[in-house]
Amino acid sequence: MHELGRLLEEVARGVFPDADGAVEFVDQPGPRDCGVIAFTAHSVVFADVDREWMRGLLPAGDVSAPLNPPFLRALEERTGRRVDNLDLLAVAGALSGPPPLPLVEITDAGHPRVRRALRHRDGVRAWRSDGGIVLLGQGVAGRWEIAVEVEDAHRGRGLGRRLARAGRHLLGAEQAGQAVWAQMAPGNAAGVRAFLGAGFLPVGAEALLIHQTTASTPPGTPDHRADGLAGGAFRA
Repeated sequence: MHELGRLLEEVARGVFPDADGAVEFVDQPGPRDCGVIAFTAHSVVFADVDREWMRGLLPAGDVSAPLNPPFLRALEERTGRRVDNLDLLAVAGALSGPPPLPLVEITDAGHPRVRRALRHRDGVRAWRSDGGIVLLGQGVAGRWEIAVEVEDAHRGRGLGRRLARAGRHLLGAEQAGQAVWAQMAPGNAAGVRAFLGAGFLPVGAEALLIHQTTASTPPGTPDHRADGLAGGAFRA
């Protein structure tokens, strides 16, 4: 397992890096995944960039610097990527038993939401309910990630929370003992409340750097940070 994957696995178990004010540099888990994760007073940068150059950009003692615009902008220019968003990062364990609402799996690989998710995740699967969608796939360092969407007419009824909870059950049916991660735009308060209500625990903040060609969205496809209660787990 990649060292970032091991670190995330420990965090999912409740074992966090020391709050020592340090910035840790690791290699990218693969060509796709590049970015910064900040835990309490400890940040991890996973980018295949000269580490001394990166250290030189970070003021000593400034624990917020790795997620501040000057450092992220420099990484953008150095890597030719762009920051997708600054997200709240949360995690929850898989659950046994059936989901709390009826779901039908979407088997059409050409579905817009599935197609978008496959740009950034592996093994993507999606299910629809009456008024919403929940998706699972393997993202950063192979971790399982979730996103949900709620249609306009079904908002304000707790569907986002039930879909987020359903994702935990869906993962448990296939991958018992695993954890599932969610990235949420902090301004999406409804989405944050939905995932917290579904038992997800905030553990840090994250900024992923994506290729410019990957950043484009097919015409007519809603942005994941504006639609329904999307958790932002899929860069789509």
